[in-house]
Amino acid sequence: MAAADDKRVRVLVAKIGLDGHDVGARVIARGLLDAGMEVIYTGLRRTPGQVVRAALEEDVDVVGVSILSGAHLALLPSVRRMLDEAGAPDIGLIAGGVIPQEDIPALEAAGVERVFLSGTTVQEIVGHIARRYGERG
Repeated sequence: MAAADDKRVRVLVAKIGLDGHDVGARVIARGLLDAGMEVIYTGLRRTPGQVVRAALEEDVDVVGVSILSGAHLALLPSVRRMLDEAGAPDIGLIAGGVIPQEDIPALEAAGVERVFLSGTTVQEIVGHIARRYGERG
């Protein structure tokens, strides 16, 4: 997936908090790679600060957080706030994993642009990122 100036969409796939299960994040990362995007994977158990530093250093278009630990209402708004405070409000923030539907409005109000629930296809996530970030450059 290349933008108009041939810049490929750059996605940081992150696992924040204490959850140690990353199969889903790796599946998504592989799907994004297969779609032609550049993917940086942070590994397990990262802090919001580590994720934000990586996003800035890697000059990504979007951060995709996979979270299964139940700490999404604390950790995801923290990532968004830190991105904004670092002068990077243009870096998108999406999330997926085990997140109750009733928590989505609070996450959206905190700046998470999209929440992908369990069962979302890789193609749907790829499509969203391609539509939203494919024309950036």
